[in-house]
Amino acid sequence: MTWLLTKYALTAAIVVAVSELAKRSDRLGALVAALPLVTILTLIWLHVERQPAEKVANHAYYTFWYVLPTLPMFLVFPWLMARWGFWPALAASAVLTAIAFAGTVALLKPFGIELA
Repeated sequence: MTWLLTKYALTAAIVVAVSELAKRSDRLGALVAALPLVTILTLIWLHVERQPAEKVANHAYYTFWYVLPTLPMFLVFPWLMARWGFWPALAASAVLTAIAFAGTVALLKPFGIELA
């Protein structure tokens, strides 16, 4: 139980730190947010918890493919927010991301990359 609470606390602290940093500097906050901190932490947690190497490697591999369809959101969201406001832009960006995920799954399937 202590280990689980430690994981939660450290992971939450990083998210809060990035949020606080972003308040002070748009660019630096975005740079730190763009770092794969959650993925790195997940890889560390999987390794420390003695998960098989294949599971750890698969996590990194699939993370690569899942990141790609999220990228358009970062370009579309600021444009939509200026026109529609925060919540509608966020909702539309989430829908766009879901569509991009479905497209990525369909696009990669013929190449033997199974994401769903």
